[in-house]
Amino acid sequence: MRPHDDAPPVGRRAAALPALALALCALLAACSSAPTNHGKVEGEGFQAGELVQSDGNRMATLAMKENLESLVRIMDKLYRRNPGEWKKTASSREAAVAYVRIAILERQPWQELQGERDVAALSLALQPGFAGDRVAAFVYAAADTIITAHGNRTSFTLVDGLDPQHIFNAARNLEIANWILNSRKSVAGQPLLLSNGLAEQERNLSFEREMGKIIGRLDLLASYTTECYRRSFIGYGQGLLAGPFMQFLPVR
Repeated sequence: MRPHDDAPPVGRRAAALPALALALCALLAACSSAPTNHGKVEGEGFQAGELVQSDGNRMATLAMKENLESLVRIMDKLYRRNPGEWKKTASSREAAVAYVRIAILERQPWQELQGERDVAALSLALQPGFAGDRVAAFVYAAADTIITAHGNRTSFTLVDGLDPQHIFNAARNLEIANWILNSRKSVAGQPLLLSNGLAEQERNLSFEREMGKIIGRLDLLASYTTECYRRSFIGYGQGLLAGPFMQFLPVR
């Protein structure tokens, strides 16, 4: 027997080549049709106010902006799942979102919270017997808690200082508020608000993810601020110790 007697006929191998090429083309087409555009990081344009901001100031300002935007997204999600709430504030969901956003950014009191601010307002918004727009009250109180923890500011410059413990406490307060919202019942025995969807047919945890982003940013900023203060003291000490050894020597 010749060495190649058991090899498939040349015609059969030639016929298999088009099928293989077709399969490869189909595979490449499937890969190329997969979604690949997931967005990109985009910085803001230069503003004159940045000249009086340190890196830490800029980080705190951006974190505040993102946290407030996250709360607006949470508000929209809660209004969609609880349409009866926005009807207590405005004639449309979009108008209710706009009203609450303005009240937050302009630091206007929310009437249904009876003059309470930060954690006191948060506690009132989560009471079982609260009869007002609970979505608006909850989001407004959460935003007010965050802003208060940042020294009642939403933008920061070189003359502004942050208390990392207050920011850390704000993160814990939001964790507590999130737990209460998901566990406490109204006077009618219903959830305070429908937030996460955990049905067998549909699992929607977008509310939980957005709240987690806020808490994560607050924790990171608290740690970063603490580290900045710690390193400033270390840098000052290093300057004192190394000063006598870093003098230039005469060359003439």
